[in-house]
Amino acid sequence: MAMTHSSSSLAGSRKLVCNERLEFLGDAVLSSVTSDFLYTRFRKEREGFLSKSRSNLVCRERLNELALEIGIDKFITACGLPRTHNSYIYGNALEALIGAIYLDKGYRQCRRFLLDKVFSRLGDIDEVLKSDKNYKSRLIEWAQKQHLEVEFRITKEEPCKGGVFFVCEVLVGGEARGYGEGFSKRESHQKAARMAIQNLGLD
Repeated sequence: MAMTHSSSSLAGSRKLVCNERLEFLGDAVLSSVTSDFLYTRFRKEREGFLSKSRSNLVCRERLNELALEIGIDKFITACGLPRTHNSYIYGNALEALIGAIYLDKGYRQCRRFLLDKVFSRLGDIDEVLKSDKNYKSRLIEWAQKQHLEVEFRITKEEPCKGGVFFVCEVLVGGEARGYGEGFSKRESHQKAARMAIQNLGLD
């Protein structure tokens, strides 16, 4: 079930036979394990640092990359999704897998899986935390320091099998600086922000 996307014909009219509920559960467990991990590792850091670090470690871009490294893409059952758009379907499936492990094996085994099989692939955690992949947050923080307004506009929104496809344009100081595509507004925002950061020479 963890590897069955809602677009799959296997889900049929029984929408509960897909990974969306497990994804919801896995997201919460992932947040808990990550908080525990960071709290233990960085004993002298304040709450602000811990919160930002957690957001960085479990952001969609990072989860998607980790899911592909683990090989989750080979097991997902889905159809009608144009994978050339680099959807977050893989990261979502990783969260669903985490939820499934939690249900089947409990919190302790789930924590071991994350530490041994997932976080271990990140390498030097201190270096990873310096590479902030929350592009939208980075862009907004930079723009605020420059006293520039940032606006994200959805320029296209169309239904497709398995959800809705969005195209977003980001304006910085009233000037178009990037665009992004995705199967959620959040995904399209992040990709637009990433292009803007590159175009502004901030990367």
